[in-house]
Amino acid sequence: MRIVFMGTPDFAVPCLQALLDAGHQICGVFTQPDKPKGRGYTLTPPPVKELALKRGLPVYQPDTLRTPEAQELVASLQPEAIVVVAYGKLLPKAVLTLPPYGCINVHGSLLPKYRGAAPIQWAVINGEPVTGVTTMYMDEGLDTGDILLTAETAIGENETSGELFDRLCILGAQVLVDTIQGLSAGTLTRIPQEESKSSYASMLSRELSQIDWNCSAQEIHNLVRGLSPWPTASSQYLGKRLKIHQTEVLPDAPGAPGQVLGGKDFLVSCSGNTVLRLVTVQYEGGKRMNGSDFLRGHPALPDTKLGE
Repeated sequence: MRIVFMGTPDFAVPCLQALLDAGHQICGVFTQPDKPKGRGYTLTPPPVKELALKRGLPVYQPDTLRTPEAQELVASLQPEAIVVVAYGKLLPKAVLTLPPYGCINVHGSLLPKYRGAAPIQWAVINGEPVTGVTTMYMDEGLDTGDILLTAETAIGENETSGELFDRLCILGAQVLVDTIQGLSAGTLTRIPQEESKSSYASMLSRELSQIDWNCSAQEIHNLVRGLSPWPTASSQYLGKRLKIHQTEVLPDAPGAPGQVLGGKDFLVSCSGNTVLRLVTVQYEGGKRMNGSDFLRGHPALPDTKLGE
């Protein structure tokens, strides 16, 4: 099939690679403009652009698709389908209605749950046992189009959103190839989304990082996993910020929320007499280290509480 591919970050790269491996003709790749990164603010191309250039594909980086010029550019490529994977820009109706096979999106959740910008992270934060990927027809709403195919996967009890991200981008690529094949063969059925079951996954922010020790150990554990690798859960410890990268839920024990319990391990009491072990932490200005090693170098005073 003749396809225009629109995508930007790492999550989209396996999808583009899978379409190429399946023999589809990628007539153009649209991605966001290069952005400055690092201390030197060097202009850095998005991951999708890097793969496209390696494969000799034409790359386009318009600031918007809402101009007549951008829309004429897409039309000139004469795509049979447009595939959109984490592109980061809205597609106007003129583009959505252009290709005969429609605009197909790969989304990192089991729609209609977790529409929006951060479906993988919020599934982990909310303690979901299962998630997956969905391919759907795009419309003018936010992830509201008819579903084509889905694939489920269990979320590990200690799996981070970063680890789940890596698995879902591979799963999404497989489902995308199956979707394009099904469209070509005319074997897929459009399934309208049930609005009553929909939910929204808002973009992450640093404000989410601060841990509330009045939550249960399991809730905090889920937050730590969901905010890894960014923006990372944290709390105050002896007057400085302590990033918490990895945790483990332990059997219940009495204690006030946020209280550091005695012993060799870095144990913190949470709501409901639940306990969380801080496995990997990072003190303000320092490096990541094992929680018990950190505690030996920064011992807790009697009745020390995190968050104060």
